[in-house]
Amino acid sequence: MGRLCIAVLTMALSGLVSAHQFTPTYPKLAPSFVEGLVSTQMTLFNRRSDVEYYELSVFDKDWKEVPFATTEKIVRVKYLETKRIDIFIRKADSGRAVYICSRSKLKATPDTMTLIASRICSKIT
Repeated sequence: MGRLCIAVLTMALSGLVSAHQFTPTYPKLAPSFVEGLVSTQMTLFNRRSDVEYYELSVFDKDWKEVPFATTEKIVRVKYLETKRIDIFIRKADSGRAVYICSRSKLKATPDTMTLIASRICSKIT
């Protein structure tokens, strides 16, 4: 009986969790219009009604941050909205850049019950 309760509780809670979408899953870096930079375009789709802001980051294989440029590192994406984001990385750093990630930024307010932050990473090919 205990296992049945745990299984039902797990299925019920998993329906409450929803994440955002960050594509493509395997982006390719291409030469940029700016000399010395490579770039890729990412698409962020917000399926979370409780989150409007997402932080962007680029990491190497050891999860150390790699410098990059974009119009804004914290992006506002309203519920069910899609936003295209250009990511620029120095050509010298392009060999060590492995992941481009987006992470939901949670609001800390007394009336908000948001408990789960989501982070989605795409692996650079």
